[in-house]
Amino acid sequence: MTKQAFSTLPLKPELISTLNDIGYSEMTPIQAQSLPSILEGKDVIAQGKTGSGKTAAFGLGLLNRLNVKRFRVQSLVLCPTRELADQVAIEIRKLARGIHNIKVLTLCGGVPVGPQIGSLEHGAHIIVGTPGRILDHMEKGRLSLEEVNTLVLDEADRMLEMGFQPALDAIFAEVPANRQTLLFSATYPTQIQSIAKQIMVKPEMVKVESNHDSSSITQFFYECDGNKDRMHALRLLLLKHQPESAVVFCNTKRDVKDVAAVLDNDGFSVVALHGDLEQRDRDQMLLKFANKSVTVMVATDVAARGLDIDALDAVINYHMAYDTEVHIHRIGRTGRAGSKGAAYTFFGHEDGYKVALLEDYLGHDVKGSALPDASVLNNTPPQPAMITLHIEAGKKAKVRPGDILGALTGEDGIEGKDVGKIKVTDYRSYVAVNRSVAKKALKKLSNGKIKGKTHRVWQLR
Repeated sequence: MTKQAFSTLPLKPELISTLNDIGYSEMTPIQAQSLPSILEGKDVIAQGKTGSGKTAAFGLGLLNRLNVKRFRVQSLVLCPTRELADQVAIEIRKLARGIHNIKVLTLCGGVPVGPQIGSLEHGAHIIVGTPGRILDHMEKGRLSLEEVNTLVLDEADRMLEMGFQPALDAIFAEVPANRQTLLFSATYPTQIQSIAKQIMVKPEMVKVESNHDSSSITQFFYECDGNKDRMHALRLLLLKHQPESAVVFCNTKRDVKDVAAVLDNDGFSVVALHGDLEQRDRDQMLLKFANKSVTVMVATDVAARGLDIDALDAVINYHMAYDTEVHIHRIGRTGRAGSKGAAYTFFGHEDGYKVALLEDYLGHDVKGSALPDASVLNNTPPQPAMITLHIEAGKKAKVRPGDILGALTGEDGIEGKDVGKIKVTDYRSYVAVNRSVAKKALKKLSNGKIKGKTHRVWQLR
C-alpha cells in the first residue's frame, strides 16, 4: 500500500507545520482511511488496535474543526481509563502545539475532584475523560456540553466491558444532536453496533486488520499443565532471555498477585497491575515500568488496556487469552515501531478450543517449543537499567522537564545520556536516571535547587 502524506489533506497550515516538526510525515493505514471522512465532518466508525495511530486521526479532526476564539467546550473525548485519557490529552496537546491558547482538560476518576472544579471554572476547548467523572461534573452543573460539535468514543468496546453504558447514555442525551461522532474500537461486538445505530448518522466504516508487521513478532508456544508447570516455564524464559521490559498476562487478579509474589521472592524486579489497586499506586507502577526501573509487569487485560510502552522486549501469556482478538492485541505490544519482539504463550489441555481458534487465525498448527535448559536457573534475574527519583514539586511550582534536566546535568552533575524519561504532574515530578549514577543524581537534586528552591527528593521503590 502506497504511503500517503499528511500534506495531501485539507488541514490547517499550523497543523501541517506541527506534523512536520514532530516527524509525522506519512499517515498510518487507519489515518489514511479515516481522516478524509473525518475532515469532511462525517460520522466515522474505525476499528483498529492500540498503536495504530487512531489518536492522531481523531485529534487532527477535532483540532481542524476547533474555533479557538470561542472559549467553550467544543470537543468531548471519552476513554475507558485514566491512563488512556492522559495519553490522549498529551497527544492532542502535542498536535495543537502550533495553535495558540488551546486548552485541553482531563477529567477522570481516581483523583481529587477539587482541582478539576477549579480548572472547569476557567473553561476549556477540549475535554478528555472517563464517563463516570464526566457525568458527575455534568450532574453537578459544573460542565456544559451544549456547544460540543465533536464527540469521540475511544476504545468504546472496553468502556462497555467496564460497565459504563448507563453513564454513556446519560452523556449522549446531553450532547447536541447536530454534531460529528467518531467511534474507535479494537473490536466491534453487537453492543457497539447497537450504540452506533442510536448515536451516529450514516457512519463511514473503516477497518484496519493489523497495525503490526507480523514478521517483527516471533511467537513461541509452550505446553504447560497447571500453575507449577507455568511458573517453572516463566522462570526459565525470564532467566534465559533477560528482557529489559516484559509484560506477563494472566486472566485473573488472583493469578496476577500470586505470580508477581513468586517472581518478587525469586529476586525479579516486578510490579502487579490489577483492578484492586489505588489510583496512585497504579500510576506509580506504570511510571516505573515505562521508565525501565522495573523489568517485569504482571497484569490482567483490563488493567493493561491503553498501556503505551515503547520497545517492549517480550510478552508472555501465562494464560491464553479468552479470544483470538485479545491474543493479537496482547502480542502487538511488542515489536512496535520496526523493532523485533517476541511473544511466548503457555497452553494446557484445557485450552484446546482457544488453540483451534488461534490456529485458524494464524493459518498453521500451534506446536509446542522446547523450553530453555534448566541450567539457566543459575542465572541472576536482570536488574532494571534505571531507577526513578520522586521530586516533591510540579507544575504548580512552575517546574518543567528542562529545569530538572538542568539541575541534574549542571556543575559536577551527571551526563545527559544518563537521564531517562521525565514526567511532571501538578504537585510532583519523576525522573529516571541510570542505575550506575543513581546515588550521585539523588545527592545532586537533594542538595541543589530547582527554580531557585530546594525540594524533597527520594527514590521511588
